[in-house]
Amino acid sequence: MPEDTPAQRVCRHCDGFPVVHITTGTTSLDGRRRTLAATCPACKGTGTRTHRAALAPAGR
Repeated sequence: MPEDTPAQRVCRHCDGFPVVHITTGTTSLDGRRRTLAATCPACKGTGTRTHRAALAPAGR
């Protein structure tokens, strides 16, 4: 019987693509393009977001 695993929530900011490489427009001596890696600041490069903690009502 298959096990049910809870689905992880995808980050809304990066849509599950947490790290992208941006080309700088220059090439190295061997012909490869130089790139910079940029990570999603919202999920810190994981691609998923954590569940929000439920707020408990506080009273007197």
